[in-house]
Amino acid sequence: MTDAPAPTLLLASASPARLATLRAAGIDPAVRVSSVDEDAAVAAAEEVHGALEASDVALLLARAKAEDVVEALEADDADDVDGGLVLGCDSVLELDGEVHGKPADAAEATERWRRMRGRSGVLHTGHWLVDTRDSEDGGTGGMVGGTASTTVHFAELTDAEVEAYVATGEPLRVAGAFTLDGLGGPYVSGIEGDPSNVVGVSLPLVRELLRELGVAWHDLRATS
Repeated sequence: MTDAPAPTLLLASASPARLATLRAAGIDPAVRVSSVDEDAAVAAAEEVHGALEASDVALLLARAKAEDVVEALEADDADDVDGGLVLGCDSVLELDGEVHGKPADAAEATERWRRMRGRSGVLHTGHWLVDTRDSEDGGTGGMVGGTASTTVHFAELTDAEVEAYVATGEPLRVAGAFTLDGLGGPYVSGIEGDPSNVVGVSLPLVRELLRELGVAWHDLRATS
């Protein structure tokens, strides 16, 4: 009897920050970006369930992205994740009870930062993990998910600082219009919770989700 092959991870996200965070922790996943229309997915869910909490929006989109990639892999009989697990993630910022993703343009990013400065918000990241491994390789066929939430305290920026930061273009590329690990780092005065979650993938939560599917974190690290 041969040993089951080591599991692999496929990240269903285009985020370079998520990929870099996983790599820094010793895991080098394959990447395949989903084709999910986020606004349409949220609208469809709210039509059925009513207004969603910010944490539920993040989990809904993480699941949609993971399942979309799994369906795409099955449709084209892809072999790049044979024996693997698919991880979908999505982040949103909750401020004043409102849900914020990526700003649509520089004007929206500027307006948002003028609201955020000197205040606090909660960054929610949804995670959805799908086990695509064959049963003989230890696969469960299971799906597990969860949302990690981190409180973020923003510095009291001047108008000039807001305009200079928005002019870099970074706020337009990320949920909440800020980064912790990039150019936005100086404008975050503190956090309460998991820092990797603010970057876009909660390493402790992913470890727990893997355990629910019978996979140890170091099993993935050993394949990198």
